[in-house]
Amino acid sequence: MSHYTKVRTAITDQDRLVEALHGVGFQEVESHLEAVPLYGYQGDARPERAEVVVRRRHVGAASNDIGFRRAEDGTFEAIISGYDRHRYGPKWLQRLAQRYGHLAALAYAETHGFEVASEETDARTGEIRLTLRRSVHS
Repeated sequence: MSHYTKVRTAITDQDRLVEALHGVGFQEVESHLEAVPLYGYQGDARPERAEVVVRRRHVGAASNDIGFRRAEDGTFEAIISGYDRHRYGPKWLQRLAQRYGHLAALAYAETHGFEVASEETDARTGEIRLTLRRSVHS
């Protein structure tokens, strides 16, 4: 039985987290109002629970569920098994956080009257640069 590790994130918006998970390759993501059990690689219910879940069949052969549980401060913590950390560890979490941040920036821009003038991704670092301009309405 793999041990789960909890990793704190700065992610706070559940819908945007689901969208970011889609953006890093998970098409099947569960989103729940209440936390649900995570399952281990043998199909056994684990004591860990999460509101956002990628089920093990979508993670990989012999994998465990990956979950995101809302902490008391409103942020989500990633719950990832020791077995799956080799593939879904710090670098993967950084990519997920970057995707989440990109989506959050676009949503902020839209709700505050900006439009994207340009968007560039640095091929070497993966850094995304947005140039915004205020929308002009007649």
